[in-house]
Amino acid sequence: MFKSGYITIIGKPNVGKSTLTNALVGEKVSIVSFRPQTTRDRILGIVNGKDYQMMLVDTPGIHKPKNKLSEYMMKNVETSIECVDGIVYVIACDKKLEEDEIKDIEKYASSNIPLIIVINKCDTQDQEGIIAKIDKLKDIKNVAAIIPISALKKKHIQDLEKELVKLLPEGEKQFSEDEFTDKSTRFIVSEYIREKALKALGDELPYGVAVIINTFEEGDNNVVTIEADIVCEKQAHKAIIIGKNASKIKEISQSARIDIEKLLGQKVFLRIFVKVKEDWRNNPTLLNNMGYDKKEL
Repeated sequence: MFKSGYITIIGKPNVGKSTLTNALVGEKVSIVSFRPQTTRDRILGIVNGKDYQMMLVDTPGIHKPKNKLSEYMMKNVETSIECVDGIVYVIACDKKLEEDEIKDIEKYASSNIPLIIVINKCDTQDQEGIIAKIDKLKDIKNVAAIIPISALKKKHIQDLEKELVKLLPEGEKQFSEDEFTDKSTRFIVSEYIREKALKALGDELPYGVAVIINTFEEGDNNVVTIEADIVCEKQAHKAIIIGKNASKIKEISQSARIDIEKLLGQKVFLRIFVKVKEDWRNNPTLLNNMGYDKKEL
């Protein structure tokens, strides 16, 4: 019997949902950074087993929306649990378990969708700390399993995968075995650039950064030419992104190119420009142009 189905991964920001998705898929599907709310879209990662195909839906962190972009992100979370075969709620072992998290878990557990609680980052705590987290969760009804893991170190990932496969119904493959996501190459490339920008800029810049791919062309010499814009909200932010003597933009470009070449298996000529579009996170037209379109949800 072949099994096939969808599993949504949800939880608060910065608990390791994207790292977990990447660990299960075995490919870099979702970008990761120290910043909360790095993931903005629903990212589908495909896990191919001998007798199953599991589609993982990585989602933005659950938070209170503060702008139109945040509203879009939370809408992604809400729609991600529709018509799925299981829910994984991720909490972080190194953070205090908040009351709103427990209420969220109880809400999702009370639905008709099987729910597994994952305690991530267990490598940061001793056994007593892990047991204390489990004790706070064990009385929640309708929870299929509580599994401590370390997504970063891939600890107990196979145990989690076995539990997830149990939730999958009988079904046929929906994607070919060489696919690991439903997102386009252009989308993945734009995310890689955004990831490197977040890492290079650290705490220097607020969250208002987006990436637009303007040119994606494969030349006769087997070199892919990519031109992209990093969009920010203020002129002052543009100067930060470029850096003194263009040091920051060079750092972003060089590190992004390495990941993109691994993805494409080809040489890449990457040019990145910085554009200012004030308050773009609250502009429906700009959000639509950047791919954050509520009409698609």
